[in-house]
Parts: sequence; C-alpha cells; structure tokens
Amino acid sequence: MKVRKANIIHNGEEIRNVYIYENKKEEYILVAVPQLEWSKIIKYEEINDKTREHLQNSIAKRSNENIAISLSSKITQWILEM
Repeated sequence: MKVRKANIIHNGEEIRNVYIYENKKEEYILVAVPQLEWSKIIKYEEINDKTREHLQNSIAKRSNENIAISLSSKITQWILEM
C-alpha cells in the first residue's frame, strides 16, 4: 500500500492522505480517501483516457467540483506511475 499526500483543503480541513493499494494478481487498484469517506476499485482494463473523468465524477459526489478536479488529476497521475 502506498500513501500519497494530496494537500487539498476541503471545508477548512486538509485532505492529506490518499491510500493506494495495488493487487497485481487480481489486476486492480484500490484508491481510498478516508476524509471524504470515498474509495474506488479500478481494474487494470478500465485504466484509459477516461480514468480521470470517471474519478472526477465519483469524487464530486462526496465533495465540490474544484476538489474533484484536483484530486482526480493527482490520483490518475499516481496510478499511471504504478
């Protein structure tokens, strides 16, 4: 499991940690942001040009649009580095 620093402010509180777990055997990545009570499983075959957009839409349900844009961009970058 990797812990990444997001450093994004949400409702006056900083979103610090994003947890990323990669299961190579079952070919998926689990991303969790406890402060938003949000998580997402992304299968390897689902990682494509639309990944950031899908993450953004999912995160926007738990926060505002600006946070969703910033956080989805960071998460997409991190999972593509794995």
